[in-house]
Amino acid sequence: MIDNREGTLKNYRTTLATLVYPVEFIVSLPFQIKDWASNLFISKETLFNENDKLKEELLLIKTRLQQYEIIEAENHRLRNLLESSFRLKNKVLIAELVAVQLDSFRKKIVINKGENDGGYLGQPILDATGIIGQITQINPFSSTVLLITDPNHALPVQINRNGLRAIAVGSGENNALSLQHLPRPLITDSNLPNDAHILEGDLVVTSGLGQRFPRDYPVGEIEAIIQSAGESSARAIIKPFAEFNQIREVLMVWPNEYKNND
Repeated sequence: MIDNREGTLKNYRTTLATLVYPVEFIVSLPFQIKDWASNLFISKETLFNENDKLKEELLLIKTRLQQYEIIEAENHRLRNLLESSFRLKNKVLIAELVAVQLDSFRKKIVINKGENDGGYLGQPILDATGIIGQITQINPFSSTVLLITDPNHALPVQINRNGLRAIAVGSGENNALSLQHLPRPLITDSNLPNDAHILEGDLVVTSGLGQRFPRDYPVGEIEAIIQSAGESSARAIIKPFAEFNQIREVLMVWPNEYKNND
């Protein structure tokens, strides 16, 4: 009671508490270590879980980004096809590629449109950059297209600069057509006017002969002129504009039908 009122033992209690503190610290140390270790393991587990979750979210974001890029690329291709259809002014229909056969002997693709969509044998097929080929087999729901690079395909063309006509034959390669049996004077005679020569870089377009392919649609450009010694004729190599290795969508064209009559 006296200590409670007078605080007589305050200094003794302080000294005693100071002496006892190390004992209390040593006694409580195992419990502190246990709590610290427990918190450490919990923190590591939490970090691992959060890391796994972030990895999953990153993978999901990357997947969605790839899908957006695919959609953007598809939209770009479709816009190009739409612009191409405006240039044609004919009835057109977009078809998708479902199969491909691009070896040295056959250059064919299969598209997901057929007789039920108005397709027909011999129908011209184009992409946004140039002539692709023509339908050679057809059924109600799909069609087989023979590409212009197939060795069995021949395409009436003309040099856009001067109107010279020729036949472009498939070479069996995806990036080359051939103009065969060109008169050598047409290539070499310097007395001919410039508009009568075939030159590297000349634009090659469809001539419209045979009324199968639309006229004046781009085919490619003259990449090389080959003249063999002792031969009376020469040939030229055309690099086609169509990107045969990247075909995803194509245009089916009705050359004699117009959109406003559809």
